Amino acid sequence: MFYAGIDIGSCTTKAVVIDEDAKVTGRSVCRSGTDYYKSAKAALTDALGTDAFDSVRIVSTGYGRHNVDFAAYTKTEIACHGRGGYDFVRRAFTLIDIGGQDNKVVRLDDKGRRVDFKMNRKCAAGTGTFIEEIAGRMNLPLESLDTMARKAERRFKIGSYCTVFASTEILSHIRAGTPPEDLIRGVFESVIDRIMEMTPLEGTLLLCGGVVEYFPFIADLMQGRVSGQVLMPPRPQLTGAFGAALFAREEAR
Repeated sequence: MFYAGIDIGSCTTKAVVIDEDAKVTGRSVCRSGTDYYKSAKAALTDALGTDAFDSVRIVSTGYGRHNVDFAAYTKTEIACHGRGGYDFVRRAFTLIDIGGQDNKVVRLDDKGRRVDFKMNRKCAAGTGTFIEEIAGRMNLPLESLDTMARKAERRFKIGSYCTVFASTEILSHIRAGTPPEDLIRGVFESVIDRIMEMTPLEGTLLLCGGVVEYFPFIADLMQGRVSGQVLMPPRPQLTGAFGAALFAREEAR
């Protein structure tokens, strides 16, 4: 028997398959697109290696979790990220999920129980979409941003909260000759600013989501701005899907 978690986000769909011992046997990430059912099925097929799901117990989570009618049941992304994160940390911690459209901050106790929760729903500022928008304006490939930010010579402050205004602000600095490396680091610092505005951050912090998986320098920058320890699981983007798979396994047992 295998157990699978499918995390259907607004931008990407993630699938993780585990065995009876909770060992990961398959994983997959694809774009969510406009058909969440189709993307969920494609991700699970890729992770499982077959489109026959008879021997798999499935739990879906994320923005499009209710579109997966072949799942045994659904769980919220807050619960699944917390479960997947706790399996890595095994002590009280605060989980920070930086997603494509929103940010979540979840505080859990030493038993993995949720104590508090905050979510940014105001706009795309400080999310993956914000970074993609800025990269597009600067005509820079996303895969180059992390390396560029590490080469910055100073911390650059972006004053605008709104993604649209921030883009305009950056264009004015490009015209003034500000190095692109400094600008990209400023974008990453802005992501951290938006998170730190949500709630006080203390103790052990676990960063998850596709943003920190593709731009791990954000974790280094955050470590320099908080007193607690900043951690990342091996595959931050898959934390929610892994937590959903663990729920599927526990429910079956």
